[in-house]
Amino acid sequence: MKGGRSKTESKKGDAKLSVKKGAPSSGKKPAAKKGKAAKDPNAPKRPASAFFVFMEDFRKQFKEKHPNNKSVAAVGKAGGDKWKSMSDAEKAPFVAKAEKRKAEYEKTLQAYNKKKAEGTDAEEESDKSKSEVHDDEDDDDEGSAEDDDEDDED
Repeated sequence: MKGGRSKTESKKGDAKLSVKKGAPSSGKKPAAKKGKAAKDPNAPKRPASAFFVFMEDFRKQFKEKHPNNKSVAAVGKAGGDKWKSMSDAEKAPFVAKAEKRKAEYEKTLQAYNKKKAEGTDAEEESDKSKSEVHDDEDDDDEGSAEDDDEDDED
């Protein structure tokens, strides 16, 4: 080869040039994404999936069988393997619990959204009422001026 590089070396070199890792070189922390809105801390928490409902029970059983095992990764791996090996019939109770939690979450979310919408409407109404009061004052001033003109004509 003339260049002295193999194909794999040139690909690695190109990959290093094209991939940006870490914070920008300016030393500042990267700003939050512009398109993503800030998460409301008062919003209801999303429900667990059927797998995570299963893992709640599995963790307890696993700790009873393996009291000396402190590895979270081992518990997760064992739980994932067990979940994959389970039939749909065995998964059914966990799926049912997850669906029940999801239904409760949707009700809570609707109530939250309704409350949130009412809160923003109340602010808008207060602005409207201020402008209406201000408009009424202008109308009263104009009306009183017209009344004064009518008095002069008599």
